[in-house]
Amino acid sequence: MNDLTTDLKLLHEATLNNLKSSKANNTLRAYKSDFTDFTAFCAKHGFNSLPSEPKIVSLYLTHLSKNSKISTLRRRLVSISMVHKLKGHYLDTKHPIIIENIMGIKRVKGSIQKGKKPILINHLKSLINVIDKQKYENIKKFRDKSIILVGFGGGFRRTELVSLDHEDLEFVPEGLKITIRRSKTDQYGEGMIKGLPYFTNENFCPVINLKKWLEISKIKSGPIFRRFSKGSTLTEKRLTDQTVVLIMKKYLELAGIENKNFAGHSLRSGFATVAAESGADERSIMAMTGHKTTQMVRRYIKEANIFKNNALNKVKI
Repeated sequence: MNDLTTDLKLLHEATLNNLKSSKANNTLRAYKSDFTDFTAFCAKHGFNSLPSEPKIVSLYLTHLSKNSKISTLRRRLVSISMVHKLKGHYLDTKHPIIIENIMGIKRVKGSIQKGKKPILINHLKSLINVIDKQKYENIKKFRDKSIILVGFGGGFRRTELVSLDHEDLEFVPEGLKITIRRSKTDQYGEGMIKGLPYFTNENFCPVINLKKWLEISKIKSGPIFRRFSKGSTLTEKRLTDQTVVLIMKKYLELAGIENKNFAGHSLRSGFATVAAESGADERSIMAMTGHKTTQMVRRYIKEANIFKNNALNKVKI
């Protein structure tokens, strides 16, 4: 009997580990953060947060709706549901009191989402030019230029960008092949390969700048994008995804560009927007960005063509 109990306990622990492993670490952290806020709301009003019930969750969503977007409400609902599942509790998130409440909030507030600004070609050139003007050592300049140009050129998520290792790169006559081993939409590690061709203008070419960064940094293996300590002393520590945002915002500010509405996603959305403006079809954009559905890509294409295909262009005044 003891052996059976031990076996069941081990199976239970292994199952919980499998459930946790089905989600990326960043996703699990987001669930935890969201659920902590829900727990605080429940504690304040004398409710149980785990297990909870649809009526309580609906009240929480109404509370959030005062200062939050519809997208935030939906994400919090997913987080609350997933924590219940991971802890072995059932919560009916399709209950009418939740669904009808969200629909009512959506009708009152509207659901238009104002995304962060994309990094466009003029921004990209300003960033690279302002980096070149800084009184930094070349090793730091080439790291920062490579981060921005590769991030933009490959339509990378910032987590994908900082996860790149030297072993993921293959320089070929046409440019650079980059293997993405795992991403937000590829939790099982099937991987994908992105191709970055050479640009005519070497100063803005991600391939040329990355080559120079690898040469000057002498990186032969491990993380490509690493931290500096005490000025320009390169360490073996991988950059964090948040550092990418800070680097980008710093140079936007130095270039005299208001940086409040730019974020880590701006390099990725910038690539998709510029590619759409240049006439790239949604399939080729998705092949680079790794989007699994056309919804977001079509939004980029629609925004990129807002003046190109504008009916007002036919009006002669």
